[in-house]
Amino acid sequence: MSTYGQFCPLAKAMEVLDERWTMLIVRELLLGSCHFNDLRRGVPKMSPALLSKRLKTLSRAGVVKRDENDGRTTYSLTQCGQELAGVVQALNTWGMRWVGELGDDDLDPHLLMWDMRRTVPIAEWPRTRTVVEFHLAGVPVKASHWWMVVSEGHADVCDFDPGFDVTATVDTSLRALTEVWRGDTSWSRALLEGEITVSGPADVRRLIPAWFGQGIAAGVARPA
Repeated sequence: MSTYGQFCPLAKAMEVLDERWTMLIVRELLLGSCHFNDLRRGVPKMSPALLSKRLKTLSRAGVVKRDENDGRTTYSLTQCGQELAGVVQALNTWGMRWVGELGDDDLDPHLLMWDMRRTVPIAEWPRTRTVVEFHLAGVPVKASHWWMVVSEGHADVCDFDPGFDVTATVDTSLRALTEVWRGDTSWSRALLEGEITVSGPADVRRLIPAWFGQGIAAGVARPA
């Protein structure tokens, strides 16, 4: 691990935290990911080898704990790691408020759908199994179709047809859906302007915004 050669606590902290991807791994652990493959879905552009390396570094630093349960490895934050929650929240707020517009390279359907899956307000969904299919324009065909399945109080997202009846279909661009999720615009505006269209029964079309809501940073106040 490289050092700054300073006694300043901030410098000592950054010796642990300022390597590329490190804080995003902490974010994923704070959001509930505990298995390697789940962590990968939250950082889909990170190689498995680098993820493994960063987890080992965080483990040596006392930030992450590694456990074996029934032959399966799980990762969790130690008390030390849990105390980074306020840091992650502050950086998330600062990024939403002050960092500029999204470039095309910032758009990622895998991360978007994974993030939507883990924060959908399941209490708003019907008690019976419900499937919403997404058609995303502006991405390679292989990553353009997604299915959100909510059943028995659990949400899952598939990039292949799960074979269940589809309750509603959402047609949109990756950018438009990302902007709604981030809170750059609202569901109502995107629907009114035709950036997002929903096909299905009328009552379901009205409920789609409540079924998905927006991401956890959508409520951050922006500069005038």
